[in-house]
Amino acid sequence: MSSLLIIDDDIAICRTLQLHYTSLSHQVITAHSVNDGLLAAASNEIDLIILDNQMPIKSGLESLPDFREVVPNIPIIMITAYHDMETTIAAMQNGADDYIHKPVDINELDQAVERTLIRSNEENTKLSIPEEDSNKVQKNNNRMAGHSTAMREIYKTIGLIANKPINVLITGESGTGKELVAKAIHESSNRSEGPYVAVNCAALVESLLESDLFGHEKGAFTGAINKHPGKFSIAENGTLFLDEVGELSPAIQAKLLRVIQEKEYIPVGGTNVIKSNARIIAATNNDLQEKVKLGLFREDLFYRLQVVNINIPPLRERKEDLMDLIQNLLGRINREMSNSVCRLSMEVINSFNGYRWPGNVRELENVLTKAVALSPTDTITLDLIPEFISEKHVINSDPGIPVQTSLEEMEKIHVARVLNFTNWHKGESCKILGISRPRLRRIIKQHNMVDPCGTENEEVDIEDFMETEPLEHSG
Repeated sequence: MSSLLIIDDDIAICRTLQLHYTSLSHQVITAHSVNDGLLAAASNEIDLIILDNQMPIKSGLESLPDFREVVPNIPIIMITAYHDMETTIAAMQNGADDYIHKPVDINELDQAVERTLIRSNEENTKLSIPEEDSNKVQKNNNRMAGHSTAMREIYKTIGLIANKPINVLITGESGTGKELVAKAIHESSNRSEGPYVAVNCAALVESLLESDLFGHEKGAFTGAINKHPGKFSIAENGTLFLDEVGELSPAIQAKLLRVIQEKEYIPVGGTNVIKSNARIIAATNNDLQEKVKLGLFREDLFYRLQVVNINIPPLRERKEDLMDLIQNLLGRINREMSNSVCRLSMEVINSFNGYRWPGNVRELENVLTKAVALSPTDTITLDLIPEFISEKHVINSDPGIPVQTSLEEMEKIHVARVLNFTNWHKGESCKILGISRPRLRRIIKQHNMVDPCGTENEEVDIEDFMETEPLEHSG
């Protein structure tokens, strides 16, 4: 049972809504002016306010900031006769949680009330997002996050190599944060006062990329009306980050190898040799060793780039970093949007933990950005995240299995659901099912079950070799 405050200068409407919501077991308080509504909100335990826009003296829209000051955490549903975009936008920007048009469809209002009450009453987790010194904001935008074993090893490696004049190759799937590692190396090094210059090697055709990296002389080619310094020149005494280095053409690979070996290069159309003191950090989501075998990448360049290799595991393999990442990302997103979303409902947390995150940290950032932009409160709730994420963690819902289904078929259905829930991680599936790995493997083989995403976790455990089960005997 919830307590509703209905504010409308139309006494008949107030009375009608009061009778309706009282019949639904809600406690209802009514007020017929903005001032009376503010007094009622301040002096009563209220769960939800239904506020009409067209009020005497001061409209509901104009009074929204007053209600937000008196009862900052109480959700408000606005009712208005206006259907224009500007009024709707203004209402949501001024603190309304939902917006219903007149004439009021009682079913639509009921749904809005139920939805808003559920959202406000959801168990949620507040994240610690401290206020940032404005001088540190830009640096913190590039800050890495995570406390998993893999991430701690990456931090250690950065600490060991940051000040050493060696090239680094950062590998990992798209969206794992390879450039954040590169920036962390630069900012932790004795070159941090120098420039950090990033180049996307896949973004430009060969001729333009050569000019972009090494510069060109005036008249070197059609359109070269001025002399142009390349990225190597700009990154002098700093760091040059070569993203997607696996996409370099053979010709550019040869020129890059010369820069690394001889510390010098010649601009396009030039004759003078220019010395280079830029540190090179490269990154790729390709298997460069496989490209070397196929003759698509120079072996000598590969080993020159990979003096030290830092591999960033995908997010699905370091779920313990999820809350650290969310806290870090929300801090930046809130600053950019001048917002203060700092809570996640438990349903959202469960959904995030159950999702595979194929787009890694970049996908997580996009999901959080959308949720913050659309959240009317300080909490990210289940309705603000994509359905394909929220559905992943639901394994105990009624699958609608006919009563005639055999136990054997039930076993297949349930095991498949658990495997999909754990992204085919056999160890976790065994814990949920309460069975051994050999038995799980037999069930998978018996029912010809196949991971639909082709991501079956083939982890090997000593139990796979040691654990046995008693044979079943008849009679």
